Amino acid sequence: MIGLVLAAGAGRRLRPYTDNLPKALVPIAPETTVLDLTLANYAEVGITDVAIVVGFAAAAVEARVEGFQNRYGVTLELVYNDKAETWNNAYSLWCARDLLSAGVMLANGDTVHPASVQRTLLDARGGDRQIILALDTEKSLAEEEMKVIWTPEQGVRTITKLMDSATATGEYIGVTLIEPAAATALADALRTTWERDPHLYYEDGYQHLVDQGSRIDVAPIGKVDWVEIDNHDDLARAREIVCPS
Repeated sequence: MIGLVLAAGAGRRLRPYTDNLPKALVPIAPETTVLDLTLANYAEVGITDVAIVVGFAAAAVEARVEGFQNRYGVTLELVYNDKAETWNNAYSLWCARDLLSAGVMLANGDTVHPASVQRTLLDARGGDRQIILALDTEKSLAEEEMKVIWTPEQGVRTITKLMDSATATGEYIGVTLIEPAAATALADALRTTWERDPHLYYEDGYQHLVDQGSRIDVAPIGKVDWVEIDNHDDLARAREIVCPS
């Protein structure tokens, strides 16, 4: 299994930090970025081959590859998204489709979370589970969250931001375990998704799989401090998590 990080987006709501940096390289603490934290998580659970999908300000990631490899004991591969500044991340994940057959631990490049999330997903492997989403079932949900409805009998039924929070099982936190057996179907679903609308999320690709009869499972992460960094308030919260006072 390899690690995969989506770090191609421009992160416009974090300007001026993202004038010349992708969101994944915005400083969270001295010499620490989201990408640092994610690579450290992978190394902690024994995932040392990692691919990073880059696009906006890709050169900034390229310049740090050697340092990341030395610091975390990982081997890095960069995957280039040529439409990162205009298309959404369904296309970004599809750009890494050739890697899915190795089995992937996927993490969004803007999510600060502990390695316990990766461990939870690895512990949830087995049986016929092919795609497992890290799910926060503790947090109070609002409009912006990626919400999930899940049942033990059917797995994930709905994944979307456009849902009444009261009906949701929890929030998908942007980390997924993808088994090799899911590679072809997921790549096809992602292509169908971005061809329908290039501004859709890869979670819309998950929904397409569900609508076609595939099962997607979840793994609740328990009470965990984490945050998806979309704006300056989120960045402040990430800094509180990483460097508590």
